[in-house]
Amino acid sequence: MRTTTLLTAGALWLTGPACTLAQTIDPSSTNGESPFVRLIRPDRPGQTITTNMLYPGQFQLETGLTSYDAGGSLGYPGRSAWGSTLRAGFFNHIELRATQQYLLAPAARPVLGSDGALAPYTGPAGFAPLNVGAKFLASTVQNARSQVVVLLDMTLRNGDASFADKQFEPGGRVLVSQQLGQRFGLEGNFGFRQRGFRAEGTKQGQYLTTLALNGPLGAGTHVGFFAETYATWQRQLGWQPGFTSGLYYRPLPGLRLDVTAGHGLTPAAGGLNIGAGLSVRVGK
Repeated sequence: MRTTTLLTAGALWLTGPACTLAQTIDPSSTNGESPFVRLIRPDRPGQTITTNMLYPGQFQLETGLTSYDAGGSLGYPGRSAWGSTLRAGFFNHIELRATQQYLLAPAARPVLGSDGALAPYTGPAGFAPLNVGAKFLASTVQNARSQVVVLLDMTLRNGDASFADKQFEPGGRVLVSQQLGQRFGLEGNFGFRQRGFRAEGTKQGQYLTTLALNGPLGAGTHVGFFAETYATWQRQLGWQPGFTSGLYYRPLPGLRLDVTAGHGLTPAAGGLNIGAGLSVRVGK
């Protein structure tokens, strides 16, 4: 309970100044033509979800393949997963979203059973439970230089039958961003996810905090970088920090390709993950 109180107080401390800063922006001023806003900003890669919100009528698809080392603490250790997110702009500064992972079956490499015979792999594979959610603008001006957004989401109990012990998993995050110049952005997340709706589900819940920097590698270039540090906390596992970095190529304002790599910063959070993906935005 004491830990929950401290983390909640931290979230309020983070949100308060950011909301105040965001509300000092003159509503009559426009930041919409700055490259940081005009060019595509996907929620992938990494753990950080951006404050970017699509306008009504805009759609964005973000998809990519990530391979996780067996010693990692994120995703599906020892497996590869194809993840896709579909985002849609809605009215009243709301963005709707759906995310689903497809867990690839491991290579045909049977293991020895208890009787010495070859036994096929029987772990989870196929579509993981679907996650649905929405972003809500908490600051006064969409796409301002300083912005605060609230994300609420829910992991459902569908997906392939091989995924055992399915539970509804409600979650939420406070997303904060500060534009640096016209092209760079500093973004942070503070969030929590729990299993089920009962009080004991909070004991298995996970806190997440992230800080990410992204921007172009040079003036007028279509190539940029992404770098983040993150930390997760669970009562059973404690703190597990890590980092993710990568490069992206943006041939068009609404098209971006990326390659990334990440690793834990402690032995308990260790494990390499590498990935590549594509993000496409359509609509005005």
